[in-house]
Amino acid sequence: MATAIDFERIEQLKEDAYSNIESYNDPDTPNALEQFTSQMKAVLLADPKLLASVPEYLPIALYDKVKFPPEAKIKWAQWIKEGILPEWNEFKTTVAFNNADIPLVLAARGHSETLLIESCIVLFLLSNENLSTPASQDHDDYLEDEEEGYYDQFDEEEQ
Repeated sequence: MATAIDFERIEQLKEDAYSNIESYNDPDTPNALEQFTSQMKAVLLADPKLLASVPEYLPIALYDKVKFPPEAKIKWAQWIKEGILPEWNEFKTTVAFNNADIPLVLAARGHSETLLIESCIVLFLLSNENLSTPASQDHDDYLEDEEEGYYDQFDEEEQ
């Protein structure tokens, strides 16, 4: 049986993560965001149980580190549109993590597989800011908008 996405929780995670990301995304200190995300990664690796009290740290630590391949973006858009939390076996084939982030992903999964998947939903939504969270029910053209303007910086890095 499919598990429903808790859009209230997703929106809260997204808002909390985004406000932290934006506060460190300063043109005057261009490395501040990268340093902050690296610190979050180190803190969470040392104690993944912290995610229970600060779950927004996971999407912050993985910000700009998760790749959604073009063919998988359609699945993500569909899951979000239908409000379905993907199961692990489906999820793991639709995201790509940097090798350096695998220990954090494994630690986060050990703490809460659901939080890891929810964090990737948040990252998917943040990377597609022009798309609204489908909780509004006004999202029939979500899939069409999804492919429009797609650019993935990781495609160039991996080649």
